[in-house]
Amino acid sequence: MDSTAQTRFGLVGSGWRGEFFLRLARLLPQRLRATGVVTRTESRGAAVGAAWDVPTFRTTAELLAHERPDFVIVSVPWPVTPDVTRELVAAGVPVLAETPPAPDLAGLRALWADVGGSGLVQVAEQYLLMPGHAARLALVRAGVLGEATSVQISSTHLYHAVSLIRGLLGVGFDAAEVSARAFAAPLADPLSPAGWSGDDTPRQLSTTLATVDFGGRMGLYDFTDNQWWNPLRGRRLVVRGSRGELVDDRVVRLVDPTTPVESSLVRRQTGLDLNLEGLDLKHISFDGDVVYRNPFVGSGMSDDDIAVADLLVRAGTWAREEGPAPYPLAEACQDHLISIAIGESVRTGRPVTTTAEAWAR
Repeated sequence: MDSTAQTRFGLVGSGWRGEFFLRLARLLPQRLRATGVVTRTESRGAAVGAAWDVPTFRTTAELLAHERPDFVIVSVPWPVTPDVTRELVAAGVPVLAETPPAPDLAGLRALWADVGGSGLVQVAEQYLLMPGHAARLALVRAGVLGEATSVQISSTHLYHAVSLIRGLLGVGFDAAEVSARAFAAPLADPLSPAGWSGDDTPRQLSTTLATVDFGGRMGLYDFTDNQWWNPLRGRRLVVRGSRGELVDDRVVRLVDPTTPVESSLVRRQTGLDLNLEGLDLKHISFDGDVVYRNPFVGSGMSDDDIAVADLLVRAGTWAREEGPAPYPLAEACQDHLISIAIGESVRTGRPVTTTAEAWAR
């Protein structure tokens, strides 16, 4: 596998999330290139073309006729994603669909029935590729904590959080019993994607708490409205195992029957204080061993950008049959199945047990 080969992707959709991919192609022109963007209207296409210097089209057929990319990203509203995905699969094109791949359980089942067997659909779930989470996953898989038994996460929402829980526990498609409640409380909410509001008045925001019982292993989900942006709410991740515990970047584990030891994940982040190497993440180490290396050293990108760019490169190598699948449709369907169960449990006040779906077989 040539991990430095340029990945060529097409894009359907020109909204806020779609522009993330175009921005990364501009930042990493040797690694990523957008072959074109499909927009609904000619006027929107003209604006996108002028802003990002890419050709634009009104249909996927025109996009593919112009230049065949390695894969096409589907970044459109939830209800539209399944239809565009089906259209591209029918044309024999590998797809990277945004999360979630369908808006509800019926949509997931129908999408899987239509394209699940094609092997052509991956989903843009990047959280396990974020540097900090990737380093934590490396420790879990190396057995530093023994057998991972529970994950507690207060960071991101629903299917993204479920992806982290399932990935760190390694539970696959195990059935889950979900119990969830929502609680409202006053909280100032001064920052959103639109920027600082200038208003620090507390308002009623909802916090959802859920337990996800996989039978012997469990996840605890804790998310407050707009927690991604709100600077008044931190992010926490706890992984507990049979021989220790990881709390954010601190690890305690038993190395012999009478010796618990503590260690930390350490980022080499340059550009701080008098370091003149440029603002950049180099690597993350643990007890002197590097457990994560930034695949885009020198780019100065944020953790989220690093993860998304890594996902795009992995999707390119998969589409060219040079590497493994980055995040198959079946995994994303399972994530969203459990997130839907969280919502249902909040609404009904009763536990919800997931059953084996077609994508789990």
